[in-house]
Amino acid sequence: MAHPKFFMPSQLIFNIVIATLGAIIGMELITRVGITPNTSIIGALVAILLSYVPMKVFQRFQSMETQTLIQTSISGATFSAANGLLLPLAIPFLMGETDMLTPMLIGAALAVITDASILYFSFDSQLFSARGAWPPGFATAQALKAAADKGKSTVLLVIGIVGGAVGKAFGIPTDMLGITWISNAFALAALGVGLILRGYSNQLFGFDINTQYIPHGIMIGAGLVALIQIILLIRKGGRHSGEQGPSNQRPTRSALQMKVAMLSGFSVYLAISLMLALATGIYTDMSFGMLVGWLVFAAVAAMASEMIVGIAAMHSGWFPSFATGLIFLVLGMLIGFPKEALGILVAFTVATGPAFADMAYDLKSGWIIRQEGQDEAYELDGRRQQYFAELFSFGISILVVGFAYRFYFAQDLVPPVARVYVATINAGADQHVAMLLAMWAVVGAVIQFIGGISKQIGVLLATGLLIVSPLAGIMIFVGLLIRFWVLKLYGEEGMKKLYVLGAGAISGSAIYSFFSSTLKLGSK
Repeated sequence: MAHPKFFMPSQLIFNIVIATLGAIIGMELITRVGITPNTSIIGALVAILLSYVPMKVFQRFQSMETQTLIQTSISGATFSAANGLLLPLAIPFLMGETDMLTPMLIGAALAVITDASILYFSFDSQLFSARGAWPPGFATAQALKAAADKGKSTVLLVIGIVGGAVGKAFGIPTDMLGITWISNAFALAALGVGLILRGYSNQLFGFDINTQYIPHGIMIGAGLVALIQIILLIRKGGRHSGEQGPSNQRPTRSALQMKVAMLSGFSVYLAISLMLALATGIYTDMSFGMLVGWLVFAAVAAMASEMIVGIAAMHSGWFPSFATGLIFLVLGMLIGFPKEALGILVAFTVATGPAFADMAYDLKSGWIIRQEGQDEAYELDGRRQQYFAELFSFGISILVVGFAYRFYFAQDLVPPVARVYVATINAGADQHVAMLLAMWAVVGAVIQFIGGISKQIGVLLATGLLIVSPLAGIMIFVGLLIRFWVLKLYGEEGMKKLYVLGAGAISGSAIYSFFSSTLKLGSK
């Protein structure tokens, strides 16, 4: 059986429209609201609705594989336009370096493409297992399956969607319930602890832990140990100790393929760094030795950022791309790179990661729809078509952002986090900050080492510490209690129903967030 092709001439116009819509949504929301919603579920709903149109041209949308390609296209466009392109451009703009915008756009575009390509060639490997949680991808797949089956699972999904949307409307992060029911319990517990400690740090410790660089230090230590664990895993070629499938069903990406993907990606990032240094002119402010150091540091930061983001996204459905960008910025400041070089460094770093995580969510959805890799040839062909859809959406996003960014900047519409980066650069860093980072990095390293590569409790704890959302942390522990209770009383059958309810809660929360944000834009 052949997998539906993304590049169908009769579907080309629709592909352009849906990707353009995704890019516009991403730019609007990240500049006006400060967030980038997961539009995968929106793309899935659009495809489902089109499948009901009684016209021959829409018959192909009845295929869940085709619906998967649509949601891949719109979500890829949303994240690449907002996080991968517009945000990096805003940093040199706010620094007054308008002559750097064109080379930064080219560099960010290349970084986004490289980012997704590394994920494509390492997805369903020992490190980034297709059987990992990837909660948003799982939720989208369950929505597509429920719409097609129209059975009991549909009822459970609808209940979850309604509950997720209603809870979100009242300010309750109900999506965290769903994520907790699907993801690694240890990883989510660590995330929950981090969220609660950060949210109530003033009450618990008498000061905001963020002002003492505690979250940043713990993430640096945990991230470094995680990178070492990743390198050792690749070298050993052993199986990942996380979620596993049947004993006769091995990962479709070998350790060698993953190693080649990582090394190739690092080489490309090094080349992009060189291009950015030359094209933006930042090389003129650095000695030859410092320039070489900047090139290596920028490439390492890009690779490390996407690894940390990918691991967090796989286990928790959250990816701390803004936070990891800030961490590498602070490290660059302590090294002593010039201001303009720091701006390009953080812009390049934040361009990597979001596309990596988003594409993994999409491939997880496709993997479930394609019967979880039972037919390896069919799975690989479907994954390749999703990769084409992702690259196509990137191409549309590059054109849309390249056309529109000057109009946004002329109205002073920039992603709020870009102002944080520029303010941090202007504030500077000193040896006291370095001591704080080093001290707490030891703590993060120890925690990550104890948890191991399968649980990632160090990285997830640091992720929680970098986010101000204590209610989300409380909801995680509520979800874990429900999960424990259901597993104890009803066993695996009860957990299967909880998975569907969880997928509904994530979907309902995403749908409410998307439309409430869009309506707020309309009111402005």
